[in-house]
Amino acid sequence: MARLEAASELQSRLSSLSFSSFPGSCSSIGFKNTKFALLKLMFLLHPEAAQMPTLPPPTTWTSAAVKELKAKLRTEKDSVVTVYRGDIMTVHVPTVPEAKKVCWEFATDGFDIGFGIYFDWTPVTSRSITVHISESSDDEDEEEELEGPLSNDDVEKGSKSQTNSNLAEILPVYRQDSHLSVQGGSHDFPGEGTYLLKFDNSYSLWRNKTLYYRVYYSA
Repeated sequence: MARLEAASELQSRLSSLSFSSFPGSCSSIGFKNTKFALLKLMFLLHPEAAQMPTLPPPTTWTSAAVKELKAKLRTEKDSVVTVYRGDIMTVHVPTVPEAKKVCWEFATDGFDIGFGIYFDWTPVTSRSITVHISESSDDEDEEEELEGPLSNDDVEKGSKSQTNSNLAEILPVYRQDSHLSVQGGSHDFPGEGTYLLKFDNSYSLWRNKTLYYRVYYSA
């Protein structure tokens, strides 16, 4: 908080600068260069003050071919996984120069699961798609899930806070009717970085979820 307040104060001072602030300046070019250098210094000292660009929403669709997708993915390695109660599975998908968009499809057995997408602008160091499992550590998330009907406002609590300043939200984590229909979509690369596809079962105290999914690239 102190760093953000300091950055805000510095930015306010920069906004109030005028030619009179630099007695030795004899041109607007010198003034602009000085202001640019100070702005650059501010963002180096306080990178959290820089705003990530807003990303467009993904293209999404649903399909009734749940049985067909499940039958196909059962034959593919690592395409059927169990997301245990209280866990969040994050699939890290780096951008690649050979493609222009990332695509996904998924379904579940019996009950819904939360799903959301984020984009990490950190430069890519590996082209491998990786999977990470984390447990919900927020006490307010420890509520019994009744697996009842969904509402349009049913956003998962775990998606509301992101500590990585390079992370941009594409789709917040919503519970999806993936047990009733295939949930699919795609998103055009906004630049170099890594997609984070989150399958969130942190809201469920009692039920593990069997997840059928695939992620692929498209030109």
